[in-house]
Amino acid sequence: MIRRIHSGGPFEEKIGYCRAVVVDGWVHVSGTVGQGDTVTAQCQSALDVIGTALSKAGAGFKDVVRVHYYLPDASEFEACWPILSETFGAHPPAATMIEAALIDPKYRIEIEVTAKLP
Repeated sequence: MIRRIHSGGPFEEKIGYCRAVVVDGWVHVSGTVGQGDTVTAQCQSALDVIGTALSKAGAGFKDVVRVHYYLPDASEFEACWPILSETFGAHPPAATMIEAALIDPKYRIEIEVTAKLP
């Protein structure tokens, strides 16, 4: 059985995707951008949206096993480290940071996670 979780974000309907898909005990959360004027505000906002999707799926950040970070400017990533360290705490996932253009120049970070249901 496949369960789809929608957040109501503007791109979901335009592009044709959902915030997360739950299948075979796994939660796949789509790349998520956040709101705000700084990379840290956007990082926290994106994590809030991801946290809501994980919760709706029956998981949490402690269940995340893989994370991808996408930033147009890799030099901004370090500012996010304290937020990420606090979010994942004693349960850090495998992680990759990629420098890439995002869907709109106003976005400074996009975060994608995969979690295993507890």
